[in-house]
Amino acid sequence: MSHADTFRRYLQLYAARDLDAIADLFADQIRLRDWKISLAGKAAALAETRHNFERVASLQIEVLSLFESADGVAGELRILIDGREELHVLDVLRFDADGKIAEIHAYVGRGD
Repeated sequence: MSHADTFRRYLQLYAARDLDAIADLFADQIRLRDWKISLAGKAAALAETRHNFERVASLQIEVLSLFESADGVAGELRILIDGREELHVLDVLRFDADGKIAEIHAYVGRGD
């Protein structure tokens, strides 16, 4: 599976709020950073993901563009939360030697 395929799979699982399947994609020492938080470790990343899921009823994620390198993927995303709140986000994922997600850096943007 290519890194781009894993990235798309992660987004599908995130939209489906499938925490158990997401856990299988995360490296043990994953680092997660966005515009609000910065944390390290699989347990902390899964706890933050669970917290995000608990705050919403539905998520729709559309990939607007995708860029892949040897060890990472960056995707420009349009995220619709609960059918009404729209976010534009750039997710940058880096992968370890086993193909697990080792880093997620997310940046909020604008839709215009």
